[in-house]
Amino acid sequence: MADLAERLLEICALDGTSGDEGAVRDFILSHISADEVTTDNLGNILVFRKGRKTPKNRVMFAAHMDEVGVMVTDITEEGFLRFGAVGGIDPRVVLGRGLRFRNGTPGVVGTKAVHQQSAEERKKAPDFPEMLIDIGASSREEAESRVSRGDCAVFDSDAFCFGDGFVKSKAIDDRAGCLIMMDMINGDPEYDAWYAFTVQEEIGTRGAKAASFTIAPDIAVVLETTTACDILGCSGEKRVCELGKGCVVSFMDRATIYDRELYQLARNKADELGIPNQTKTLIAGGNDSGAIHVSRGGVRTCALSVPTRYLHSPSCVAKLSDIEATAKLAEAVLGVFAEL
Repeated sequence: MADLAERLLEICALDGTSGDEGAVRDFILSHISADEVTTDNLGNILVFRKGRKTPKNRVMFAAHMDEVGVMVTDITEEGFLRFGAVGGIDPRVVLGRGLRFRNGTPGVVGTKAVHQQSAEERKKAPDFPEMLIDIGASSREEAESRVSRGDCAVFDSDAFCFGDGFVKSKAIDDRAGCLIMMDMINGDPEYDAWYAFTVQEEIGTRGAKAASFTIAPDIAVVLETTTACDILGCSGEKRVCELGKGCVVSFMDRATIYDRELYQLARNKADELGIPNQTKTLIAGGNDSGAIHVSRGGVRTCALSVPTRYLHSPSCVAKLSDIEATAKLAEAVLGVFAEL
């Protein structure tokens, strides 16, 4: 697992806010070898990998390269940056955090001190308009020499392994899925398959819409992360899924009702091979499946996800054994879905 952790942290360290995935794209392109590799106008990487057999169905795997972040919207006279979220971020995980712009400029998110807040203000977390990014500039001119409106920044925080096989980093959503696909492409696949490394998932599954239209798959398998709430204060169905219990096979979320046969076949295959697996206990979230399954004349779609705590924060936490389980099931379902 040490090798898996090292490679995961390497790809998670790359900066890739939605619409600015270039560093991640370059990394993937330099680490895969396939029969056909193209990059479309949106920035999706579309890969065809020849296998030992030609399938009855055109199968596409998909994982998104982008991560949540923030974008500069204005610069004050004093040199502070106003900003908005790129993707779904809870403002409470932003305050006090370190950020990093693509050119290396660091910053810190701040607001007025607690002793300067009214009693009413102290009852709630500040929203984005009430926070500023401090990059250590003393004037607008100095700040503008380092960043511009429209520049994006990502969380800048330590990444590490801890406990019994746990890993903490930004952007595990969805670099874990990208890493699984890279290994499939570089492996010895049983069947021909297409692979789409998509852009702009966090702001509306836009890359997946274009990628699935181009590839026109019969069946799609989305490799993702999904929210695990197996923490204090969440019990019963509110836990959604749990770390350490394997790959999450989804039956429904807020964007997709998954193909019932594919869902059952995936779970049956996992049980047959002894691959730990689970499903969600709550209808929540969404991913690239929402765009893929309605592409062209419709695409039969399945989602395999790594359960992850604290998504869309500087401190996503996953378990390496769950990533391994998801990777094993992804390889296994290729053979099943190819011959349906």
